[in-house]
Amino acid sequence: MDGWAVDYVRLDTNGHPIYAPYCYRDERTTIAKSAADTLVSPESFFAQTGAQPLRINTAYQLFADNHAGVTPHTPWSLLPEFVLIWLGGRRVAEYTNATHTGLVDLETGDWSRSIFKKLGLAIESAPPIVPPGTTVGKLNGPLSELPAFSDTELIVPACHDTASAIAAINVDPVSGMEHTAYIVSGTWSLVGTIVATPITSRLAQYAGFTNQGAAAGGYCFHTNVNGMWLLKQCMDHWNAQGRRVDLPVLINQAEHITDLPGLINVDAPELLLAGKMPARINRELATEGIAAIPDTPGNEAVFARLIFASLAARYASVLKNLESLTGRSFSQITILGGGSRNSLLTRLTQESTGLPVICGEAEGSTLGNFAVQLAALDSAGESSGPLSPVLIRKWAVRLATCRSL
Repeated sequence: MDGWAVDYVRLDTNGHPIYAPYCYRDERTTIAKSAADTLVSPESFFAQTGAQPLRINTAYQLFADNHAGVTPHTPWSLLPEFVLIWLGGRRVAEYTNATHTGLVDLETGDWSRSIFKKLGLAIESAPPIVPPGTTVGKLNGPLSELPAFSDTELIVPACHDTASAIAAINVDPVSGMEHTAYIVSGTWSLVGTIVATPITSRLAQYAGFTNQGAAAGGYCFHTNVNGMWLLKQCMDHWNAQGRRVDLPVLINQAEHITDLPGLINVDAPELLLAGKMPARINRELATEGIAAIPDTPGNEAVFARLIFASLAARYASVLKNLESLTGRSFSQITILGGGSRNSLLTRLTQESTGLPVICGEAEGSTLGNFAVQLAALDSAGESSGPLSPVLIRKWAVRLATCRSL
């Protein structure tokens, strides 16, 4: 299983959920993070963990639990790993996913006892961290009674979906990533590159970058940019009003919009919240002194073009920061995820960055997930350590070829 990061479920002694998990967008962490910052400063947090100190991080969610009266020693599991528990696996935290919690020490690669202690969290409640490719048990339950699943191993891939997607990038894993930037385009846009060692300078922190574990060693050094969340929220709003919108048609219509009033800051805090997105976008336009777009039938394509153009402009500014922080000069961008199917966004990204854009797999997370598992089986019995990036790429290419056939 892979999935989004930072969210978790609290478990009883039998491994069953105690209550429904919170979504990371829940505003309960707004106050919690402010309080936590007095115990561990954002600068110290970033230096120790490499994780951007965002209020959505598991660290601040667990801290909010403490203030809500949850017993700190109550065990928890990150969501993808919880599904593996449900299928029959033991409780673990896969490394790439664990690094998103803001609780992993960069020096040791294990839970930071310092952060746990300062935030009043119980390290005993955390599952042991294991590398991607670890076998965690055998499938049990009704599925295991079927002949095809009678002896099925449960293997943790890169449980964070972005780490799985990046593992599927089809470039030379030794030299190619040095000059390749990636954009994993979905609800969020993750814009970055792979680095061998974490970058924890103040400049990196203030530019919004984070260091997350990569499937084959090293770090995914990227920043979160808002993504298709903006358009999806607009479409939900329009559909609720009876203005049915078909995405391919909307993209095609947006191709022909050339007269935009301006651009918006796609990462404005209000645009990260749910509901009434066209009105939120218009409020952002107003802060820039730009005329609003009437939220009336026929203007849906104008909103879409504004979102795509603003995203592309943001990608360009992030890539400039990325080159400066890494000392690299990129020769190409690989776009993965559902956004790779958006030809307009791809073209605007190419124009705004001046770099050729390669469209990778829309289902990159799935391919990378499988590739990591197959690489682990392929290397079974070899010395412990990170999986070979060459082996992961071999399987990713084979899987992509099979899929195309």
